[in-house]
Amino acid sequence: MDLPGRSLCVKRALARLRVAAEWQAPLSRNAYEWAWMRFASRHRPDSVPEPLAHDVEAGIFAMAYLPPERYPMWKAQLLDGDVRVATAAAVGELLGTLHARSAGDSALAAEFATDDNFHALRIEPYLLATAAAHSTLSDVLQGLADRTATTHLALVHGDVSPKNILVGPSGPVLLDAECAWYGDPAFDLAFCLNHLLLKSLVVRGRRAELLSSARVLAEEYIRYVDWEPRPAVEARAASLLPALLLARVDGKSPVEYLTDEAQRLFVREVAAALLRTPAHATADLFDAWTTALGAQTESDGCLPD
Repeated sequence: MDLPGRSLCVKRALARLRVAAEWQAPLSRNAYEWAWMRFASRHRPDSVPEPLAHDVEAGIFAMAYLPPERYPMWKAQLLDGDVRVATAAAVGELLGTLHARSAGDSALAAEFATDDNFHALRIEPYLLATAAAHSTLSDVLQGLADRTATTHLALVHGDVSPKNILVGPSGPVLLDAECAWYGDPAFDLAFCLNHLLLKSLVVRGRRAELLSSARVLAEEYIRYVDWEPRPAVEARAASLLPALLLARVDGKSPVEYLTDEAQRLFVREVAAALLRTPAHATADLFDAWTTALGAQTESDGCLPD
């Protein structure tokens, strides 16, 4: 929206998400996104667009407009081969800081008791829909869904994807917190790492940098974990990550850039193995993914672009 001397971004929630599968989403997520932005702006004002106004009844809010020439999308950079490990480190630091600032806060826990929303937006379309597509893994995926749904430790963004991260002059800027929920912070960590691993399949010329970015993001995040033993949150992220890998192939929201069946088969095989024998730390999972990439390259010459 353009006003005299100023441009704004106005956002309204849709009842049906724009994906191929039928996916209805609660309109109340607009209010929770606004509340998450206000929380984040209090602690990291440069890391979210400035929240300006909210109309509860209309289900819309206005925030500052961030021009793409100054705030490029991280996803576009990564797919273009512009992979900067420092950006991943900054994302890990931001995410860890926000989780640490919210952990143990009973007021935030009450404000973001959005279990039903999170189930509709994340648990069902990612974990349960994937379980329905993989009967031999359904018990494992159901267990991960149950564990995630019943863990309430910090304020979770719920959609920490490179498409929702702008690379601004002062560091990363988080967008689209429609899934905000006081729950398991390991979900945010695994959700973001998942995208870096998947992109290592298609941006082959920058594979080493993408894998380094995943490692550094996890390491930087873990530095800020002070609400529980660090191995505990890392183990949950490591066990959840293969489920999310599989979900982006066979869940309700598959990634659009895995266009070759060989790529999807690779994800299915590696994710299934990691679900059956979970890694206990993200470093172990990255090692397994890297080893599988190397074995695939040796046997087939290379993975298809």
